Formats: sequence, C-alpha cells, structure tokens
Amino acid sequence: MTIRAISQDTLSTLLEMAKSQHPLEFVALLEAEDGVLSGINLLPGTRLDERSASVLTDMIPLGMSFSGSAHSHPNGFIRPSDADIGFFPRFGNCHLIIGYPYGPDDWRAFSRDGSQRSLEVI
Repeated sequence: MTIRAISQDTLSTLLEMAKSQHPLEFVALLEAEDGVLSGINLLPGTRLDERSASVLTDMIPLGMSFSGSAHSHPNGFIRPSDADIGFFPRFGNCHLIIGYPYGPDDWRAFSRDGSQRSLEVI
C-alpha cells in the first residue's frame, strides 16, 4: 500500500507523545487505512532512553504488519541516524522523525531507505 498522508489527529497525538516523553526518545509503530496513517501502536517492553528507543520484536502479535513508524529525536536533529536506517525497512515504508521542541513543523517523513519524502496532513 502506498502511504500518501497522515491524519491531523494522528500527527497531533504523535507530537504530544514525543513532548510527554522528553528528554527520552519514544517509538511507535503505525498502521494505515486507504493510504492514510491513522493507527498508533505502542508495544509492551519498548525501551526508551535519551539516545534511543527500541522495540522488542517478539512482542509483536503474530500476523500483525505495519505501514511505518514514528519516533522522536530529543536533540532536535530531524534526520535518520544509521540505526534508524537499519530499523526502517523492518516496519513498513513511511517513517516519521519528530524533533524537539515538538511543534507542528518539527517532523519529517522518510522512506524505508532514509530518504526524505512528502506526506500530506489531512
């Protein structure tokens, strides 16, 4: 499925999640319906710290797949790290990085290879 947009409600929730976890990173896996990111999944056992967030893949229910991910960069740098680029292909094809101070323009979308991509907010 081609991801073309994210719902405004989903984006607002992700921005608030990032802000509430600061100075720790957070990570969530995303689901889409009809090409629109609209579902947020937080998995048990996710580890958060000031420099990374990690998902325990054995906590993912069998048969569940994701369209992408979202995570924060508390340092405000909104570019994928090498670890991010290794993580992206495992969880769909649209990934959001949300940077400090977590305002409405403090995020970017990336493809699974780490290249920046456009994503409409609807």
